[in-house]
Amino acid sequence: MTGEKKIPHNHRMHKPLIGIGSDVAQKNGERDRAFVYTTYIESLKRAGAVPVLIPPQPENAADVLDGLDGLLLAGGDDCDPSEYGEEKHPSCETMDPRRQQNDVGLARLARQRGVPTLGICLGLQVMNVAAGGTLIQDIDSAVDTDIDHASAPSDRHRHDVHIEASTKLGRILGTRALNVNSSHHQAVGRVAEGLRVTARAPDGVVEAIEDPSHVFYLGVQWHPEDMPGEPSATAIFGAFVDAARKHAHEKGNASTEMSPVGAAQSE
Repeated sequence: MTGEKKIPHNHRMHKPLIGIGSDVAQKNGERDRAFVYTTYIESLKRAGAVPVLIPPQPENAADVLDGLDGLLLAGGDDCDPSEYGEEKHPSCETMDPRRQQNDVGLARLARQRGVPTLGICLGLQVMNVAAGGTLIQDIDSAVDTDIDHASAPSDRHRHDVHIEASTKLGRILGTRALNVNSSHHQAVGRVAEGLRVTARAPDGVVEAIEDPSHVFYLGVQWHPEDMPGEPSATAIFGAFVDAARKHAHEKGNASTEMSPVGAAQSE
């Protein structure tokens, strides 16, 4: 026997509840819609989670996170550069301000509370901005590169990324090189304090970040939800859901210990 504490079988099989920050669609003459693309939902389900949508409600961020085991920040339009103190570049197409306020608030609070968080494309950028970092507003005008980072979502081009080995992402993927899809015209600029770059494209563009002090606070610039069946995507979502499941187990233990019955049993 080892000294490792075993997790009961029912906790190992627990499906963690993971919230996805929703986008907002506006169309003249119709009611606004809060939505997420189903590829995020299906990726989380395949990894063993129960996905739920988080419509914009920044005033309820704390209560929302209390009920979740993990947070996914999805892709979308651009972050308003006023959030990080810059003027808007002509190419910038900002997301709905309700979504931005919601996503930035969730990212900031999830990091503070230790809630496992995965950011994808815009989600990675939101994580950096929420922590005090900045963005490159237009890669084509700021970076000398032959890589087509901003290929259309309907036909995403691919390129290689170099992954730092001594990072959570490196341990998850088990490789130093990966070929990924790409559909973004913005990227991380100044990296926020406490965050670490964990992957770059050959032209130096940041492709992944994480908080090394956090149980799971990781963002990737590519779209693993649109790479179903590829081992790297399976590994990323699997590690995220595992972290959320562990977080749920720890929350359950803490809740039991704080209850009158749990307190009595511990005496």
